Amino acid sequence: MLLNISKQIIFMITKDEIFRILTDWNMWERDQETGFPRDTYNLKIKNLLKTGQIVTLTGVRRAGKSTLMKQQMRLLIQSGVPRNEILYVNLEDPRFEGELSLPLLTRVYEVYMENMKPVNKPYIFLDEIQEIAGWEKFVVSLQERNAAHIVVSGSSSRLLSSEFSTLLTGRHLDVEVFPLDFPEYLYFSGMDPSNRLNIVANRIKVEGLLKEYIESGGFPLAVLTHNKQILFDYFRDIIFKDVVYRHRIREVGKVNALAKFYLTNISSQITFNKIKNFLNTSIETIERFSHYLASSYLIFFLKRFSYSVKDQEKSPRKVYAIDTGLRNVVAHRFLGDYGRLAENIVFLHLLKLGKELYYWKDKEQHEVDFIIKEGMQVGDAVQVCWALEDEKTKKREVGGLVKAAKELKLREGMVITSEYKGEEKVNDITIKYVPLSSFLLNFY
Repeated sequence: MLLNISKQIIFMITKDEIFRILTDWNMWERDQETGFPRDTYNLKIKNLLKTGQIVTLTGVRRAGKSTLMKQQMRLLIQSGVPRNEILYVNLEDPRFEGELSLPLLTRVYEVYMENMKPVNKPYIFLDEIQEIAGWEKFVVSLQERNAAHIVVSGSSSRLLSSEFSTLLTGRHLDVEVFPLDFPEYLYFSGMDPSNRLNIVANRIKVEGLLKEYIESGGFPLAVLTHNKQILFDYFRDIIFKDVVYRHRIREVGKVNALAKFYLTNISSQITFNKIKNFLNTSIETIERFSHYLASSYLIFFLKRFSYSVKDQEKSPRKVYAIDTGLRNVVAHRFLGDYGRLAENIVFLHLLKLGKELYYWKDKEQHEVDFIIKEGMQVGDAVQVCWALEDEKTKKREVGGLVKAAKELKLREGMVITSEYKGEEKVNDITIKYVPLSSFLLNFY
């Protein structure tokens, strides 16, 4: 046995049934569909596997974690790893229902070893591992004995929360998986995002695809099928599987209403105190439900920039959605939504790049959408202004950017626009205007 289980465990599922399930999901006898390659993620996972650490894939459900695992399996086979030395376990397979436990993981491993008899250290992929209480004991046991290369995935930030930190400290390397970014969206749409000449030559098509991307988002299956109903299903699954069921919540209606409130009000400042009146519940409940929604990766909260931690914590947060397409099918839509949606996409772009982000606001209510901190210093200030042709709007947005730049001792600031590109000096601060498509493609 891999782990010492003190009590006799009675399984309803037999070893033969386990092996049939594993055979269905693995590439031992046949290839599996692996979808469009996401090269950036694949290269990162490949390099992390070489370290001998446990590789964890986290992120919202249906962002493509399972597909990335399968792509990694295919790449391993192409590199010469024997098929029998790769194991994939889908812990959301309904045939495992009622059996999900730490002893099941041990039994699955035993079935694999007995039937496939790998000669070398196998690669083991455990998909949606958060379904198993105590899973970290199993993977740490494997890792300590140098018995396997391990990749695990989960649809909740709880996967790496403090309750697991003691066992996993220094043992895991993380990859946060997002829905498609705009370059990946172009690739899925048949364009090469790295071919700058082609992008420039097809500027009108690219701008059209950008509008589609803003409206439809980047969940891979929704992009490939053009089926917005899928996004409703994703929202429901996130709410019920990753929030209500996982945290045993009875007030389902309030969780659902809170999620829709946040998605409707993306790119806006919010306070828990105001929301409690909207939902007619306590501020403690709002805080708790908000934490659960953020843990499921459905939403993100952005703090105000301040050198005072106390001021940061007391200030309103800004809220953003994991995907504009999902947001658009669930939320109440308003005229002028494109500015909010563009800001949300810029937030996700910067977040995926690993930037430390804040928003900025002074006592005179001047605002800047994003302050990018690099170490102990402020590196950049970024404003998103979709309706730049409106002179009043431009004056307000640029004025806030100049005010922030001076206070933070920056020489320049960036305004992300719908189409306009240019540069000007305002009160000795260089303002660069960059179209959203160019910003997302790093062509500026």
